[in-house]
Amino acid sequence: MNAEQLVFVVDDDEAVRDALKMLLVAAGLKVETHVSAASFIKHYRAGQPGCLVLDIRMPGMSGLALQEDLERRKVAIPVVFLTGHADVPMAVRAMKLGAFDFIEKPIDSQRLVLAVMHALRSDAEQRARKPYRVGADGNAPGKIEALSGREREVLELVLQGRQTREIAAELSISIKTVEFHRARIREKLGVASLAELFRLFPPR
Repeated sequence: MNAEQLVFVVDDDEAVRDALKMLLVAAGLKVETHVSAASFIKHYRAGQPGCLVLDIRMPGMSGLALQEDLERRKVAIPVVFLTGHADVPMAVRAMKLGAFDFIEKPIDSQRLVLAVMHALRSDAEQRARKPYRVGADGNAPGKIEALSGREREVLELVLQGRQTREIAAELSISIKTVEFHRARIREKLGVASLAELFRLFPPR
């Protein structure tokens, strides 16, 4: 992890913020907490590497509204949402907007730390502009830009020949979430099958 990366925790519950900060600091991460979306917007420095751990339902501007605002302003930062069971439909909407992951409450500490680690790695790789294989039509780079950080991770593993179950284990997410990402990748890249995907990204 880049030493300058920060994990931004945004939650209106002070006890939750403190617990998450203690957990993430214990994992060796640098953490900055905020009581609201407005506070995060006020203090976030454009271009600051890191990731956002965000409660999806908060007073004032919700976590989903904050994600939409960041998307409009082209602020590229991976978002890991914290959701209650009733918020799952909202979380699915957030995933369609490019959320990196969502974790249901009560929070599984190990899964949260792993999700944050993966989000930080994705952020670092995206900032390093890791080159992707270019298809014969030359359109791959533009299409890649349409993918979220998590979708790019899934794509790389698919291109390595990894199966859905293997990808789920590698990224510490559910098989259902991997299948969701694979469907979004096909939709964004305009392909209907694995064969078409491999033609778009031929081996190096």
